[in-house]
Amino acid sequence: MNLLITTLVTFIQIYNVLLIIRVLLTWFPNIDFYSQPFAALAQITDPYLNLFRSIIPPLGGMDFSPILAFIVLSLAGDLLQNLTRLPFVQGF
Repeated sequence: MNLLITTLVTFIQIYNVLLIIRVLLTWFPNIDFYSQPFAALAQITDPYLNLFRSIIPPLGGMDFSPILAFIVLSLAGDLLQNLTRLPFVQGF
């Protein structure tokens, strides 16, 4: 059980880095997200970001939905890390 939780936490950390790269790349308007490797990055991150874009629409041309996406991802990672500290999980 501990191995599964550790794997999920590592996945969340890697996904967080991919989201940061995706958000930073949106600052460069000349990047074509239809060409590789940017298309692969967009395919990986956009479904998750679109969940929050439906909640928080762009305001004044600024997309604030990644902030909420980072908060939720961080909370999930923290919750999973705290699960590894529980005594019943350490016994597995």
